[in-house]
Amino acid sequence: MFSGIALALVFAVLLVPLAVYAGPPVVRALSGAGVERQAAVPSYQRPPAELTKTPVVDTLDPAAPMPDTAVLGALLDAELALPGGGTLSAVVSDARTGAVLYERNPATAGMPASTLKILTAAAIASTLEPDSRFETTVHAGPATGGETVLVLRGGGDVLLASGASDDDAVVGRAGLATLAQETVKALGSSAGTVRVQLDDTLFTGPSLSDAWNVADVEAGEIAPVYPLAINSAWSDESRQSGGREDDAALTAAEAFRSALAEAGAGTGISVADEVERGTVPAGSRQLAAVQSATAAEQVEQMLLISDNYLAEAMARSAALASGRDASFAGAVDTVQAQAALLGIDTTGMALADVCGLAAENEVTAKQLTDAVRLVLTSGDEGLRTVARGLPVAGLSGTLQGRYDDEEAAAAGLVRAKTGTLFAVTALSGYVTDADGRLLAFTLVARGLDGNTAQARNAVDSAAAVLAGCGCR
Repeated sequence: MFSGIALALVFAVLLVPLAVYAGPPVVRALSGAGVERQAAVPSYQRPPAELTKTPVVDTLDPAAPMPDTAVLGALLDAELALPGGGTLSAVVSDARTGAVLYERNPATAGMPASTLKILTAAAIASTLEPDSRFETTVHAGPATGGETVLVLRGGGDVLLASGASDDDAVVGRAGLATLAQETVKALGSSAGTVRVQLDDTLFTGPSLSDAWNVADVEAGEIAPVYPLAINSAWSDESRQSGGREDDAALTAAEAFRSALAEAGAGTGISVADEVERGTVPAGSRQLAAVQSATAAEQVEQMLLISDNYLAEAMARSAALASGRDASFAGAVDTVQAQAALLGIDTTGMALADVCGLAAENEVTAKQLTDAVRLVLTSGDEGLRTVARGLPVAGLSGTLQGRYDDEEAAAAGLVRAKTGTLFAVTALSGYVTDADGRLLAFTLVARGLDGNTAQARNAVDSAAAVLAGCGCR
């Protein structure tokens, strides 16, 4: 049963957009040594009402008491006893000071699963301007055999829509039907027969990684990565799950060709059936373009639903912006290099991808917690996007279906990136405790064998302890 406090939290959250995140006005420190949550929910444990320009940690009272490490440790140890075996790595730190309040195997490197996306998001956000956008363009190619050639060029937007552009959306901000209509306007009625070519050469190297399990590809967890795709290459554009297209770029080009044929009907323009691959000729005239949602909005989307395809594509664009190849190797190098530049100790870190699917990834709980603390304390608007993008317990993204039973009191409070593989479950994020202290944490259980669900419940319960803790 939900407690009265939990219900108050849920109703409060429903009154504001989940995507909006910021700290409330400065709050006073709580007095007294009580461990239990307040009868009246403190303002810093309510969902935020508006976005502020200051880092989260600066909105809280620096004099708020920190949990006693012995009391907190005993509570967490009780929750983190893994039934069925496995190993646990954990770090809890005070976001303001960096003081470590709890740790277990903090420097043990291992698979982070999708919590790796925190590091990936930080790398993207510190490389691309928050308000930058990806362009999908159409260029006039040379006329061949009496046909006008149009070259559709992918610019890194893998959240295209097949239909009209939607200015209020993140997925589908740029629509191929709108691009086709603008192209027809630019062509005029004298174009005659046109043929569509696809230029997807922005990304280089293999489109599919050898580090990915074939079963994950077949299940739609990932697909060959191209610089343009409709809704992250999912075969059903209306969903964010299921199978994905093997050639998302060609699928997008075919959707554009169909939209072009429809837009050109009755104008004297006809469109050839086949789409071929080609490249934009040097000096060619750009006829039309559509722009994606901002990089910041796409980072939030990637974190919210844990979109592997979007993570890999955006990291390639970040690699390109940093002077590296827009390839698997370039993306991996960019994430690891940016982590080091941001002050994270990368000792022992080894990456085989940037989405977290690869079994060869090696990241420590301390590195993930340091990344969370970084995005909470940085004055950089791009990095604050990472903090805003983390799912909210019981209410959004990959945490929407969690924290609805025993840990319901943490709903709306815990904000974290989930990570789940067959032998791994992880949670990394932050929470403001009942005394107004902002805590960054990472909890990773590895080496699981049929007890992933139990381990997930354990890390969820441990995060709920942090939310309700006065712990003195």
